[in-house]
Amino acid sequence: MHRYTFRAEWSPDEQEYIGPCVELPSLSQRAPTLGEAISAIEEAAGEFVASMKALGETAPTPLNERNYSGTFVVRTSPALHARLALEAAEQRVSMNHLVVQKLSGRPLGGFGPFGFD
Repeated sequence: MHRYTFRAEWSPDEQEYIGPCVELPSLSQRAPTLGEAISAIEEAAGEFVASMKALGETAPTPLNERNYSGTFVVRTSPALHARLALEAAEQRVSMNHLVVQKLSGRPLGGFGPFGFD
């Protein structure tokens, strides 16, 4: 069994569930139920990876087995950079902390713009 990332969602256009494999973006399966879509994509991914290996190709590493450094660079406009720097200063947190909280969807908490809640 491969430890790939499978998703399934209802497609109103197709009137069935579509299940893709995140690591194998060209691969997806359709089925009338959520469970059947997941089972179908798991089986299809297994067959696809087996055929890759039979051809001497390397299968993609599952997302949960990859090593992540915790660092990535984001380029933005100078205006957004300035706005984030101001907001971080007002919140009395580093810009890194501010952006991580925003990306994670968590509220900042802590101090308001004048140093108190």
